[in-house]
Amino acid sequence: MKLFSGTPLAQFSDRPAEKARAGRIDAVPQGPATTPARIIPIPRLAAGGRWRIEAMRSLSEPLLLWFTRGQGRITMGGVTRGFGAHNAIFIPAGCMHGFDMGAQSYGTAVFFGRGTPRDLPDEPHHLRIREVAPQVELSGLIDNIQRELESGKPGADRAAQLHLGLLEVWLQRHIAATGDDGRKPSAALRLARRYADMLERDFRTGKGVADFARELGVTPTHLTRVCNQTCGRSASDLLHDRLIYEARLLLSETKLPVSHISTQLGFTSAAYFTRAFQHRTGKTPSAFRRQG
Repeated sequence: MKLFSGTPLAQFSDRPAEKARAGRIDAVPQGPATTPARIIPIPRLAAGGRWRIEAMRSLSEPLLLWFTRGQGRITMGGVTRGFGAHNAIFIPAGCMHGFDMGAQSYGTAVFFGRGTPRDLPDEPHHLRIREVAPQVELSGLIDNIQRELESGKPGADRAAQLHLGLLEVWLQRHIAATGDDGRKPSAALRLARRYADMLERDFRTGKGVADFARELGVTPTHLTRVCNQTCGRSASDLLHDRLIYEARLLLSETKLPVSHISTQLGFTSAAYFTRAFQHRTGKTPSAFRRQG
């Protein structure tokens, strides 16, 4: 099953998509330097549209997804894997990801917050928790964090941070227990992860797949073949999915003019951005913004 597909956006440009229009524009508004920890039911993450969970994006804070029911697929760092009940998926800040889940899926998202020192992994991890005892332990840790965050009692924030520390320890222990069986990731997995990291860093610059491939030392054809192998999507589709997610986010959460969003994302003009956005979403940017 191919989760995301679409026609390359470069066809909508009057010159190669990687040639971003020069010029000074308003900066994209930045979030606060610090954000608190939050516990949110996973289905609520799709409030406002499934694009908020399915499209490629990254977060500025670490995230743990604890699925207790259902199944789906998640892409992290250019690699897609299936998940089911009692899967704990850790996603570090800045890791490009997106996931698709079935209608009966349920679980909890733990946002660790931004600006507070954490002892968490730098790489994504997918843990399949098969034994009942650690399942109960993890659910209990999350319940304790949520209870303190919602209590309003004196010292609740400090207590929540201490419980988050215990959750960090739980993660470290189970990551260490699973190990990596001593085998190095295949060349395809390494390339996909490098591409995903580079894409997340540079997707606003107007670079195209050929530019990324050149920097990675491979041909565009080889890069696309590897992406299809590791996540079932082309290199171009990953890039454009990331771009359109960012466009949707800026349209829904800022008042930046469409022309500024277009330039921020490397499109050659607002007109081409509008055509590309409509092709991908079925709506013009202005219509999407009006409909919330």
